[in-house]
Amino acid sequence: MDFKDIKELIKIFDASALNRLSITQDTTKIKLEKGVSGATSVVQAAPAPVTQSLPQVSPVASVPAPVTPSGDTINSPMVGTFYRCPSPNTPAYVNVGDKVKKGQTLGIIEAMKIMNEIEAEFDCKILEIIPNDAQPVEYNSPLFVVEKL
Repeated sequence: MDFKDIKELIKIFDASALNRLSITQDTTKIKLEKGVSGATSVVQAAPAPVTQSLPQVSPVASVPAPVTPSGDTINSPMVGTFYRCPSPNTPAYVNVGDKVKKGQTLGIIEAMKIMNEIEAEFDCKILEIIPNDAQPVEYNSPLFVVEKL
């Protein structure tokens, strides 16, 4: 895939309603994502031979529509992937019903291969954990429904 084809693909992607698109052809991998600002990113793994036409495109599942919970919430400070545990074989930071103190870690959001701890903004009780483990989250989407203490 040459640069002209990639530019055309970006143009078509920007005009579409898709949030994500991933294409693999020979040794070339392209991943397009639209964030909150609508920015598009392109990642090319290795140079590939020039092709005559664009490959068949299959969209990647988009981020689920944000939930609008009632009550106080702790929201995502960034776009990324939410994790409830520090590593796969360890217990979750918090569970429904837990009482937490201000500054206590509630979960992690991975953004650009960086793990960002999400801390309680105030003393509270966890009433609901909205995203599932390893689920993508958007900027300012609710992560936890809480009751302030």
